[in-house]
Amino acid sequence: QVQLVESGGGLVQPGGSLRLSCAASGRTLSSYPMGWFRQAQGKEREFVATINWSGGRTYYADSVKDRFTVSRDNAKNTLYLQMNILHPDATAVYYCAARNSRSLYLPRDTQGYDYWGQGTQVTVSS
Repeated sequence: QVQLVESGGGLVQPGGSLRLSCAASGRTLSSYPMGWFRQAQGKEREFVATINWSGGRTYYADSVKDRFTVSRDNAKNTLYLQMNILHPDATAVYYCAARNSRSLYLPRDTQGYDYWGQGTQVTVSS
């Protein structure tokens, strides 16, 4: 049974930074794509970023490109999301996800992932 646990969320002022972590347990996920999504109150869950097994390929939503960086440490079975220059519209619950497939495809929709964490709240406000 795979478990994903996010951490690092909190309250930050506009323009600030946060680093989210997602620790995986129950199975080594070093061979599988992983991703970050977010869900603002009253809205659908949306894609933020995805990364392949080695970290050599990444994709971002246009709204976060050049400000967010997704990375992974396979030795620690951990996924990260560095978020810089945060805007109030980044306020949401952030979820990490893992895909149970070794294919090269990196999904940008929720249906492409098989395992999900419980989420961590990020609030951007002055």
